[in-house]
Amino acid sequence: MLDEKDRKIIEILLENGRATFTEMAKRIGITEAAIRKRVKRLEEIGVLKKYTAIVDNKLLGYSILGLVGVDAESDKLLKIANTIAENDWAKKVWITTGDHMIMIEIWAKDNREFMQIIEEIGKLDGVSKVCPAIVLETIKI
Repeated sequence: MLDEKDRKIIEILLENGRATFTEMAKRIGITEAAIRKRVKRLEEIGVLKKYTAIVDNKLLGYSILGLVGVDAESDKLLKIANTIAENDWAKKVWITTGDHMIMIEIWAKDNREFMQIIEEIGKLDGVSKVCPAIVLETIKI
């Protein structure tokens, strides 16, 4: 079970994934050793899954950030999602409820590349519908 100190550690890491144990200890009011122990436990139980960087896709040469919904035959859903996830252009892949069965975050260098990716997805065995949308502006990450 998570207590208030664990939740504070998570909050700090969400604000700054590079926060040091010393910084967290000062903010929370416990020892650095206690922070290390808690972080290790949070990793072991799967609360903290991965440390990563948030980057600006445009500054990396990807002018298109697309959110794509995919509908599929239910017996092929996981195979399709896993096939999509193998591609470098698929930055995130989710199985979802709602309007689409699979949602994908795609990075593409330009409109042409984005359309090629959409066509590639549409050709996968079991895909029944592909609904692309291009992100115009990111308000919050």
